[in-house]
Amino acid sequence: MNVEHEINLLVEEIRRLGSKNADGQVSVKFGVLFADEKCANLFEALVGTLKAAKRRKIVSYQGELLLQGVHDNVDIMLLQD
Repeated sequence: MNVEHEINLLVEEIRRLGSKNADGQVSVKFGVLFADEKCANLFEALVGTLKAAKRRKIVSYQGELLLQGVHDNVDIMLLQD
């Protein structure tokens, strides 16, 4: 699948599942994104798509690799709206 297309889908899902923080940025917890049934069916490699989006400065999150369970409370922030 096309990486740009996957990133666009990721942005849509972050907007759907996330909420605006005090700075007006949309953010979602990794655990919420990972556990969502639609996301599970949509993304073959959610973590890979997140890494690609982070490299393109579309999203921001702490750390390099996110793992289910360990990083469920990590905020994924949408940098571009």
